[in-house]
Amino acid sequence: MANSCLQLSGFLLSCLGWLCVMIAISTNDWVNMCKYGLNTCKKMDELGAKGPWADCVISTGLYHCVSLTQILDLPAYIQTTRALMITGSILGLPAVGMLLMSMPCISLSEPQSSKNRRAVLGGVLMLIVGLCALVSTVWFPIGAHQEHGLMSFGFSLYVGWVGTIFCLLGGAILTCCSSDSSSSSSHSYQENNRFYYSKQGGANPPAAASTNHAKSAHV
Repeated sequence: MANSCLQLSGFLLSCLGWLCVMIAISTNDWVNMCKYGLNTCKKMDELGAKGPWADCVISTGLYHCVSLTQILDLPAYIQTTRALMITGSILGLPAVGMLLMSMPCISLSEPQSSKNRRAVLGGVLMLIVGLCALVSTVWFPIGAHQEHGLMSFGFSLYVGWVGTIFCLLGGAILTCCSSDSSSSSSHSYQENNRFYYSKQGGANPPAAASTNHAKSAHV
């Protein structure tokens, strides 16, 4: 029961983390920048937001974005962030599917060891998703700071960090619990077989004795 609860908790954390990663890569409020100082720009309601896909200008009643379409001219941190976040988003889909089919509440006509192996593989994929998001959400603000100077963290970056933590935590829980469950189930299966065969072996001599007794009585 405890192992099933841990698997369900890891599945929910992984799904929430993957959704947060998807939200982070689809928005552009990663870092907020200003040329006059952050406090001055907040008073003037003029801030610049930068993300993997566009540079935006935020002011009162205006939100204008310019798409970053020149791929070859982009800095390395933007290209790397795009590649890693897209990879993590794509890997999250089969990971969620495998984890869903390996949940204890889903009944499939297959041995438990197959479900455990599927859960371990899904947990490993979730760990990869978390690592991709971790590198992206750490490297992007560092690169933006080196390029533009003054800045503050945006909403999308915080969502990416939350998604990273959830993916890593959920993947670790699923990988550890499923492997332990697989070994313990196989061990208990062997113990049950051993007990069964020993019981059968112990029951044979009385059966033979009763047969001999019947023969002697007949004679």
